[in-house]
Amino acid sequence: MLAIGMVVFIARLSPGEREPDSGAVLKMPAIQVTDYLHAVIESHRTFYTVQVVERLQMKGAMVASHNWRAAPTLPLPAQLLMEANDLGATTGSPVRYKLISRWPINPHNAPESDFEKKGLEAVETDPDRSYAGIVTTGKDMTTGKDKWFTAIYADVAVAQACIGCHNSDPLSPKRDFKRGDVMGAVVISIPAKE
Repeated sequence: MLAIGMVVFIARLSPGEREPDSGAVLKMPAIQVTDYLHAVIESHRTFYTVQVVERLQMKGAMVASHNWRAAPTLPLPAQLLMEANDLGATTGSPVRYKLISRWPINPHNAPESDFEKKGLEAVETDPDRSYAGIVTTGKDMTTGKDKWFTAIYADVAVAQACIGCHNSDPLSPKRDFKRGDVMGAVVISIPAKE
């Protein structure tokens, strides 16, 4: 995280990349942008899962549940990701991200397109490589954009909290996950330049 911040800071200071009165111009491939975003999203989610959810559950202090708005529980790590995306959208951020899986507990987390299905298959086969491309959709009501650079990354079971939840939830279509398994994917979309 610190390394990413330093790269961006140094890049903004580099001479010769400035336009008059516009601030720093930083040009990079879209896949590099989504790689950076994925690193930040995953580090926050992993920290929350391991240091908050798993730690509090192991101490018997509090659990995470689907019902966190109505019950005195924590949001599930998947809900943290979804809520953060929704909050970002309300602030005007054009970045969109979500989880998808072939075995979603929440039916809204199933792949929605052939692109997402192919990407999910690709990252299940090779979790170390993302699957990316330009996706054309109906206009996004918030951004007005209809072309997106979308990258799909493997969502790997990093903690017992993930595994325990998915393996014990009565709505889960798959109940034999173990640490290191690909449970689904994180989909990150940014507006494509027209």
